[in-house]
Amino acid sequence: MSYVDVFEFYKNELKRYSMDQLRFISEPGVWSLGQMYDHLINDTHYYLDQLEKCASANEMRQGKTEAGEKLFDARSFPPIKIKGPGMPSNPENADDLMRSLDQVLERMSKWEEKVDSINPNYKEKHDGFGWLNARE
Repeated sequence: MSYVDVFEFYKNELKRYSMDQLRFISEPGVWSLGQMYDHLINDTHYYLDQLEKCASANEMRQGKTEAGEKLFDARSFPPIKIKGPGMPSNPENADDLMRSLDQVLERMSKWEEKVDSINPNYKEKHDGFGWLNARE
């Protein structure tokens, strides 16, 4: 499944929910669907920002951490809850989420053809994975 297919799926699913459903938090510490969308959008923009930094870098960096290597080899996260800093925002309206998903898709398509031309030794640091190149 391509990234376009994944984002189109999320966009189609978004249409199924009312704002009450998107903002519903079942219990303290559990994200609403809207917060999940916010997280997906914001983290994708963060990684695209990191990709842009790799594209403009001019010095070689180290590799991934041991944990980063394991996650990349497994091609997935372990089935555990991972706590990050902060809590995603609950959306004000679904139209903003839809526009934000479209913006992510636009940015991703802009870089799709360029990513393989970026020197894989030019990397940006991720707190958990270590140094990642643009493709990673």
